[in-house]
Amino acid sequence: MMDQYTIIGKFIATFGIKGDLVLKHHMGEGLNVDALKTLFIEEKSGKFMPYFIASVKNKNDEEALIQLEGVDAPEKAKIFLRKQVWLPEQEVKIQASKHAPISLLGYTVVDGKVELGKVLEVIEQPMQILLRIDYKEKEVFIPLNESTLLKIDHKKEKITVSLPDGLLDIYIN
Repeated sequence: MMDQYTIIGKFIATFGIKGDLVLKHHMGEGLNVDALKTLFIEEKSGKFMPYFIASVKNKNDEEALIQLEGVDAPEKAKIFLRKQVWLPEQEVKIQASKHAPISLLGYTVVDGKVELGKVLEVIEQPMQILLRIDYKEKEVFIPLNESTLLKIDHKKEKITVSLPDGLLDIYIN
């Protein structure tokens, strides 16, 4: 089975003289530095290149300092700036804080009694979160905000929403 990869953040800066990179991530409450050994960067559409981590240290809850193997100078690190960082979906589930929006990957979205689909991607925006699902073989974006989110059941991995009338029709018609 081919791994499904999920964007966890991107490299936003270099740090220091040893080629460390600052990773701004969406994992919440810092990365599990002991468990993170490899990360992936998409080289071509759908082709992910693994990079092994020499060291990782949490800077704060949203940023980590990462040194990749073989990247030992700021000049070498600069080629990674603004690149998105990916992890296999299963590792994201292990790494993500239970309170981080990215932990909703794989949850089932339900509107009333209608099961809409599983969360394939979580997109964080300033005023809301968008959940990408497949509904009736169409890509649909479900907004999560104060007016749409009713309940998140972490035990059953279920998100109950109340969507505005006609929202799904925009996607399927």
